[in-house]
Amino acid sequence: MESSVRETSNIRCTFVYLTLLFAILYLLQTLISHRLIIGCQSVTLKKNPPLPLRFSSDGKFKILQVADMHFGNGLVTRCRDVLPSEFDGCSDLNTTRFLRRLIDEERPDFVAFTGDNIFGTSAADAAESLFKVFSPVMESRLPWAAILGNHDQESTMTREELMTLISLMDYSVSQINPAEDPSSPANGRMAVDIDGFGNYDLRVNGPPGSYLANSTVLNLYFLDSGDRATVNGFRTYGWIKESQLRWLRGVSQGLKEKKKDSNQPAAAEFITRRAETPSLAFFHIPVPEIRQLYFKEIVGQFQEGVACSAVNSGVLQTLVAMGDVKAVFIGHDHTNDFCGNLDGIWFCYGGGIGYHGYGRAGWPRRARIIVAELGKGEKAWTGVERIKTWKRLDDEKMSKIDEQVLWDWNS
Repeated sequence: MESSVRETSNIRCTFVYLTLLFAILYLLQTLISHRLIIGCQSVTLKKNPPLPLRFSSDGKFKILQVADMHFGNGLVTRCRDVLPSEFDGCSDLNTTRFLRRLIDEERPDFVAFTGDNIFGTSAADAAESLFKVFSPVMESRLPWAAILGNHDQESTMTREELMTLISLMDYSVSQINPAEDPSSPANGRMAVDIDGFGNYDLRVNGPPGSYLANSTVLNLYFLDSGDRATVNGFRTYGWIKESQLRWLRGVSQGLKEKKKDSNQPAAAEFITRRAETPSLAFFHIPVPEIRQLYFKEIVGQFQEGVACSAVNSGVLQTLVAMGDVKAVFIGHDHTNDFCGNLDGIWFCYGGGIGYHGYGRAGWPRRARIIVAELGKGEKAWTGVERIKTWKRLDDEKMSKIDEQVLWDWNS
């Protein structure tokens, strides 16, 4: 009898023990397990746009240039240089709202950000600010690329870290730097030794289904113009270095040689008419020669001094000698929005888009549109025929101003 009671008691204890054990396991699984697992976060893959970049079926490739967003922390970061009637409620969100309006109005094929994307001293967390300011273009699923200005690295990330993050963002085709030296032999490509971060080129192919669908018809150069430097004891802005110019010359020469070696019969008309692939260049800090445009005919407004480097590294001379660059698009000087011609190359300011960057009260923030148009032969497209540009203002009507032709193959 005593043995039977003891056995029943053991069964009850075992049952209570197992019940308690299962209860503890349930609590661990449902309530606190996620806190106990280390390094097991969900993985998010980068979303990529359709590549290669290419002209649309109507023979056009439209670029939205966005200069000097100067984004801080979002809603809590106030606007600068706006009318008193506009100040209340004005913040960084006005910048991203304008960017969305531009994308909706112009429907670009590609967006190019030309530096000072964030205002480092106002951005508590550089990565968070980058995700916020680029959110409109990522949401649009458009391919986009960015370079750095002189303020981006003043927050919590270095220039290399910034370009690395930007290159990994959704739909970004930005690159940290070129992987290979174009001047080295094809059978022994070497890693390129180049100054800065954010030096790369992007090729744009012809329309889908056309003879030029697999051919580069437009090239886009992106360059890191640096931030600040000390020269002979004086502080000055950064500049494009000789290593970058050497890389530029190599890429340009490689494109010309590729065009000569092309043996696509279907593209014969294009190859015959186009001795070179036209290119556009994008960087942040203007070259010293732009000061000369104060005394020349321009399209747009020259409202502030050109804040360039004290060092003239020969960028203009290099571009002229290359021969393929038809226009250069810059930022940095927010209230300059003009285009002017230097030695056959157009230099165009984007005009500041950012509401936290300096501007002029009553002078609307703005952005630049660039359109490359293909020519039409008897049977097929014949390559880039014309490059045009205009600006859009952040006013009630999204006013379109200063439309002009930058380059025409027939001229």
